[in-house]
Amino acid sequence: MWIVMAILSAFFAGVTSILAKCGIKKTDSDIATFIRTIVILIFSWIIVFIVGSFHTISSIDTKSFIFLILSGLSTGVSWLCYFKALSIGNINKVVAIDKSSIILTVLFAIIILKETNNLLLKIGATILIGIGTFMMIEKNHKKVLI
Repeated sequence: MWIVMAILSAFFAGVTSILAKCGIKKTDSDIATFIRTIVILIFSWIIVFIVGSFHTISSIDTKSFIFLILSGLSTGVSWLCYFKALSIGNINKVVAIDKSSIILTVLFAIIILKETNNLLLKIGATILIGIGTFMMIEKNHKKVLI
């Protein structure tokens, strides 16, 4: 089930980028982030009530709550930066760099969470992702004559 959710997450993240780029053409990026955040807030509350998990909020321990708050703050800063980059940059380059966060995530997971199974494979794949990201953002100065 997790893989289905991960694939759907990737799909909707891709759609999100295209919709966001279309939506911010004539809109301040901070206002665009605000509107997106309000929609996500409302949608999240609807889901919480639909699935009936509202009552579990009181069972969250303090440490988890702090980490969730910090994660939310990090997400907010990420969105502000992402929308600003998207409003002034090429979507293909912005998204490639944004999604390269997987490199940091893998490294943090190895260092902080001690997720070291298949370490060489993870490091090798992470290097390839970095190379691929660089190739996507590097400007091609060669002129093709056809």
